[in-house]
Amino acid sequence: MSLLGLVALFLLTVALMEGFAYVMHRWVMHGPGWVLHASHHRPRKGNWELNDLYFVIFAAPSIVLLLGGVQWGWGDWATAVGAGIAAYGAIYLGFHDIIVHQRLRHRYVARSAYMKRIVQAHKLHHVVETKEGNVSFGFLIAPAPDVLKRQLAEKSQAGLRRARGRADA
Repeated sequence: MSLLGLVALFLLTVALMEGFAYVMHRWVMHGPGWVLHASHHRPRKGNWELNDLYFVIFAAPSIVLLLGGVQWGWGDWATAVGAGIAAYGAIYLGFHDIIVHQRLRHRYVARSAYMKRIVQAHKLHHVVETKEGNVSFGFLIAPAPDVLKRQLAEKSQAGLRRARGRADA
């Protein structure tokens, strides 16, 4: 495969990972995988939560594909796909864990309309502590906050988080 083809495959993989992440978040993490993900919708005690195991679970295919492409002779396509999955994981880590949840303290303030939108959408996702009644399951593509607020208002109020000093749970 040509270098251009490999770059295109890498970029396509990064883009498709947003759809994969949406599906996994909506129907696995807020479904049968709630046993791990519930820790993420509750106040964290310490540096780690059970939900962090998803990072390991989702990294495994990337690692296998990278090894397959580099060490096991599967072809450059496997390296490109594995690298695309890893790149999405790095973007997710930076956005979700560092910018939104501030697992590493920083002074970054979202200023662009895009960053404000996705940060607010994720915070609105976290106003619900239960696996049902949530909105906004994507990470890099999200509906406008006013749409999400309207959706939350139409849903049951049973799982809504009580007001606290900080909006980012």
